[in-house]
Amino acid sequence: MTLAFPVLQELKPDRAQATAAGSLASLIWLTLGAFAIGSEGFMIAGLLPALARDLNVGLPAAGHLITAFSLVYAIGAPVMAVLTAGLERRRLLVVAMGGFALGNLLAALAPGYAALLAARLLLALSAASFMPAASGYAAALGGPERRGRALSAVTTGLTLAIIGGVPLGVLVGQGFGWRATFFGVAGLAVFSLFGILTRLPSQRPGVTAGLGERLALAKRRDILGVLVTNVLTVAGTFTVYTYLSVFIASVAGLGSQALAPVLLGFGLAGAVGTQLSGSAADRWGARMIVIIAGWLALVAYLAFSLSAALGPARAIPVLLPAILIWGLASWGLITAQQARLVGLAPALAPISLSMNSSAIYLGSAMGAAAGAVVIANGAMERLGWAAAGFGLAALLSVLLSGGSTSGRS
Repeated sequence: MTLAFPVLQELKPDRAQATAAGSLASLIWLTLGAFAIGSEGFMIAGLLPALARDLNVGLPAAGHLITAFSLVYAIGAPVMAVLTAGLERRRLLVVAMGGFALGNLLAALAPGYAALLAARLLLALSAASFMPAASGYAAALGGPERRGRALSAVTTGLTLAIIGGVPLGVLVGQGFGWRATFFGVAGLAVFSLFGILTRLPSQRPGVTAGLGERLALAKRRDILGVLVTNVLTVAGTFTVYTYLSVFIASVAGLGSQALAPVLLGFGLAGAVGTQLSGSAADRWGARMIVIIAGWLALVAYLAFSLSAALGPARAIPVLLPAILIWGLASWGLITAQQARLVGLAPALAPISLSMNSSAIYLGSAMGAAAGAVVIANGAMERLGWAAAGFGLAALLSVLLSGGSTSGRS
């Protein structure tokens, strides 16, 4: 899973570097790379039942493929940022995307569970290296005047992956087998790699914060509060999302053919939530939007639990709207939380946002692990309750933290 929220790497480019290559059109190759990473990361949840059957492992063990990926990403992102700080930026992008292509090929050819797990660890390290570097490269190339448009090249790739890449990947997996999806993503990665090599200009490394600076910022109570909330929020999301295919089959009797449309609806709702929460946070304050989104997510999780109690015949009218509310709220909440971090420490935003990325992946690892425990105990219908526990804890952490002095964060 690649719940990728790209962040600005701590770059301080000079004006000559920022205006090099003129047009931002060449960033389409970073868009493609982000699309490949986002598609691979999210669609694997829909492939877990087939993976478990083919590899002769239980569903919880298959879910650990997501847990391991997320944990390695959470730890690897800041470590890789420090270790690769001195590398020329295009070279780093080439190495990272090359590793991602190789990881997908190894996953497609994996003879067993251990080999697939190893391939996913390589994918995690590659994605953790590529996504921050891609955002930093785009920001430097765009310069102050075009930074927003440049960064949108990366976020657009992720958005398109969530809306279209994931449902398409699930359909490919259902039609041609789960290995075909990894082959397909490997092809996208190679295409992106070719474009990066031939179309992107070289870019000198910038100034990157060390691990000590990151840890010092995390000691701030307000920053730590936001990061903890994000861990809990994403944990709730991935408690259900990791096992969504088997959950909707068990609760509502929806077969595998219904998964792609459900994921499409979730992705569209998430895209809408991202856009609405950003503008709403500017108008009413990010903390208020986080509270509203937190309540909506909690209602969605409780609706999941209700649908499990209703039985398959009556569950669908409750479950499907709840999935849309869940997508809207969960993505909107994370977007508003990013705005809170920037508002709390504008000058340190690149560092806090990169730490936020690690918090998000730590949360996804926790959620996938929690879901595995629930399923291992034969309590599929209780996934909603487990997610609601995380959602309630996240909401309480916001309510008890209070607002900033301005009341806007």
